[in-house]
Amino acid sequence: MLPQKHLFQLPEDGHYLNCAYMSPLLKGVEEAGIAGMQKKRNPAKIRQEDFFAEAETVRAKFGQLVNGHPAQVAIIPSASYGLQSAISNIPLNNGTHAITVSEEFPSDYYPLKSWCTRFGKDLIVIPPPESSPEKGKIWNELLLEAINPDTAAVVISSIHWTNGTLFDLGKIGARCKAVGALFIVDGTQSVGALPIDVAAFQIDALVCAAYKWLLGPYSIGLAWYSPIFNHGVPIEESWLNRTNAENFAGLTNYVDDYKPGAARYQVGESSNFILLPMLHAALDQIAAWGVGNIQQYCRQLTTPLLDFLIKNGFGVEVESYRAGHLFGFSLPDGLDRSNLLAAFQQNNIFVSLRGSSIRVSPHVYNTETDIRALIGVLEEVSTRS
Repeated sequence: MLPQKHLFQLPEDGHYLNCAYMSPLLKGVEEAGIAGMQKKRNPAKIRQEDFFAEAETVRAKFGQLVNGHPAQVAIIPSASYGLQSAISNIPLNNGTHAITVSEEFPSDYYPLKSWCTRFGKDLIVIPPPESSPEKGKIWNELLLEAINPDTAAVVISSIHWTNGTLFDLGKIGARCKAVGALFIVDGTQSVGALPIDVAAFQIDALVCAAYKWLLGPYSIGLAWYSPIFNHGVPIEESWLNRTNAENFAGLTNYVDDYKPGAARYQVGESSNFILLPMLHAALDQIAAWGVGNIQQYCRQLTTPLLDFLIKNGFGVEVESYRAGHLFGFSLPDGLDRSNLLAAFQQNNIFVSLRGSSIRVSPHVYNTETDIRALIGVLEEVSTRS
């Protein structure tokens, strides 16, 4: 796969290695948003069917991306909204505790903590090993060992958001099913750049904000819910999610039934005439590239950087438990982090500081020039230290 920077509008003098923070807009996605705004100029052009057609297409495309039936896809405004829908509907007789991992993203932790407190469940947080060259492997083993018949649910990100540690979703999903626990996954930091299969991994809910690896706009996202959630209670009661929604003349003929599948969990105004076309265009481009190709491109691109980091004493996860599109590294003794961050800023290198990790998250708009610039700064600061 060749670099795709020409499809974006990134400045030539910057090195944006920070897609995990927020993706830049594709030119095509920007154009779709502008067309949506222009359409709203004249509401007479917005037909009744426009409230539904684009939404159904987007649901179908996300279903294809994660190998899930499109009827089980919901359009959501944020990952926190989608996670709240799933966690609020965990059966109360499932078990005595729920499980997550240390330093999980707050939007995952807070609703799970709240659910546990409200219903008298324990929250078990699985920490990584304090010091080990096989941190990811042992962390996965500790997580699997903790899942037992008293586990109501496991709520984790598909990869750790601070450093890209891979969680073995297949093994975790299988273990959850074996003991009757629900498996709820925040895919925000991987779906679109790392292949995920909800069927193969036996995931019960997969929730994704769109503004990172789905290359979409802010304030929209997508979630896949297994049929176990098909009779749950939604956050809100949108008319769009009812079986008579298409009959505008009969909307006050109130019905109790929701549309089939996961439609009850869709946010109100899910027909968004600006954001939905943008997300549609982004999903089309991801499908054209292929998620596997995106992951392979990122791995190949960052190989020289990882070689440098390992050779010079920076801490990185072993390859088998490290995502290619997002990974963190810790600094060797004696290297001042504030000096390094200042040097990044001076050289227009954009990465993130998350926890104790410097987080690097490239995409197909990045080139060898970006990686050389990052290595050059690391080398210069290391030499000065």
